[in-house]
Amino acid sequence: MKVLSVREIRELLQSRLATGTRTEVMIDGFHRAAVLVPIVRANDTYELLFTKRTEVVETHKGQISFPGGMVDDDDPDVVHAALREAHEEVGIPVAAVETVGLLDDLPTPTGFVITPVVGIIENLPQLRVNDIEVEEVFHLPLLFFADPANGRMELREFQGRKREVWYYESGKHTIWGATAMIIRSLLEKIDLAPPQR
Repeated sequence: MKVLSVREIRELLQSRLATGTRTEVMIDGFHRAAVLVPIVRANDTYELLFTKRTEVVETHKGQISFPGGMVDDDDPDVVHAALREAHEEVGIPVAAVETVGLLDDLPTPTGFVITPVVGIIENLPQLRVNDIEVEEVFHLPLLFFADPANGRMELREFQGRKREVWYYESGKHTIWGATAMIIRSLLEKIDLAPPQR
């Protein structure tokens, strides 16, 4: 597993996401959604910030996710939607986020097409968590996901073809589904994706 400095990770994120091509997906009947992938500076490393959804939200109850939600009609673009949702759910100010790029659109079996918006947060302010939507906020080091011992992949059928479904285990948390796929996509962009197991 590569061990990269904060500077190296930041440079990789900025260069690969600013210049790389991405896949955009449009599926009739699917809802547009956007999530913020918050990469938070924690001393000499970067961590990913996650939320655990409550049991009273409309969809994906109790699941681990990135802050995000539906793209509203009055959102000018997906970046605005992701930043708005992150502010509404956990109180991350828009000004605290340096948006570095978008990952590939991800269709889900639940009828959404998610656009992941990657943002670096050098100084995370005190969060204001919307406890109707969010049960818990936690962080895991970005490099945790680059360790092959921490992830596994299964093949599942979706829309007539086999797709990878990733799982990451950390203590009481299981990160899987769309959130795990977004993590995998991020790692692949910056050449940190471990081999499949």
